[in-house]
Amino acid sequence: MAASSLGSKEGSTKTIVAEQISQSVQSTSNLLHLMLQSSPSHAQLMKLPKNLLAKTSTIRNTELVLQQMPQVISSLDAHVESGLQSVPHLETVAQLISNMETGQLKSLSRDQHSQEAHEPVEQHSEVA
Repeated sequence: MAASSLGSKEGSTKTIVAEQISQSVQSTSNLLHLMLQSSPSHAQLMKLPKNLLAKTSTIRNTELVLQQMPQVISSLDAHVESGLQSVPHLETVAQLISNMETGQLKSLSRDQHSQEAHEPVEQHSEVA
């Protein structure tokens, strides 16, 4: 329950921060519009509000990502925990495979020695 409460507090805090950032961008844009009306560098200031307003959607997307982050972290944590619990089983499987390979190598080695012992020795006679 404490983790759930903590997660919801983090989510609401992140939502508040994202909203404040968005409001700051909007306020800055409004301020720049006012400056545009009285500024001698009209052409340069004219570009700024559009650029700032274009960032508003990025800020909203960031808000959504921040809201989803606790769930993603929790899910990732669960997968890591599950993987860690599987490590002893993986070690057992690796040991079984190693034992099987060792047994097969010994068997092949014995078969090879057995074949070499039963092969007739061919003698080559030189014909003059």
